Amino acid sequence: MMRLMFTSSAALAALIGAGLASPAMAQAAPEEKVNMVIVYGDDPCPAADDGSITVCARKDEGERFRIPAPLRQSASPQNEAWNNKVIAYERVGRTGTLSCSPVGPGGATGCMQQLIDKSYAEKAQSGDVRFSTLIQAERDRRLATVDSEATETQTEVEARERQYEARQGAAQAPAPAATPGQPAGK
Repeated sequence: MMRLMFTSSAALAALIGAGLASPAMAQAAPEEKVNMVIVYGDDPCPAADDGSITVCARKDEGERFRIPAPLRQSASPQNEAWNNKVIAYERVGRTGTLSCSPVGPGGATGCMQQLIDKSYAEKAQSGDVRFSTLIQAERDRRLATVDSEATETQTEVEARERQYEARQGAAQAPAPAATPGQPAGK
């Protein structure tokens, strides 16, 4: 009995390993693979294989062995710009709604907006690589060829449909009527 259970479970595992799992697994479409690479100087960008998208961000040769730019920053007061200190003094005395202060009703409501504004300002000034724009450009380049191929295929299919309909119309045409005294079909 134990031997029978072992062989049946081994056979089931072999079927699953052979790719004969369930039909639902066969219908799942694979996700496209995206390879994001940072290359330095004149290094070549690796070629894409297996239909994956490979995007390369090129940086200066001098950046190859340096600490990444986002990690080079320091939050010490000595590195703060004088302009930021002046802006901080301009906010002294602001109270009330959207002021991000503990004074007045609704003072804390502006804190989240200030964080959001600061985040967008940092993102706009960042010289960091934006892989999302590189990936979108590669997808757009691929879709440009898909549109022309789809147009060619569509015109070919329509031509074949017209040929098929013409053959169907000729096959279904009524036979000429028989004259009296002649058998039908002659």
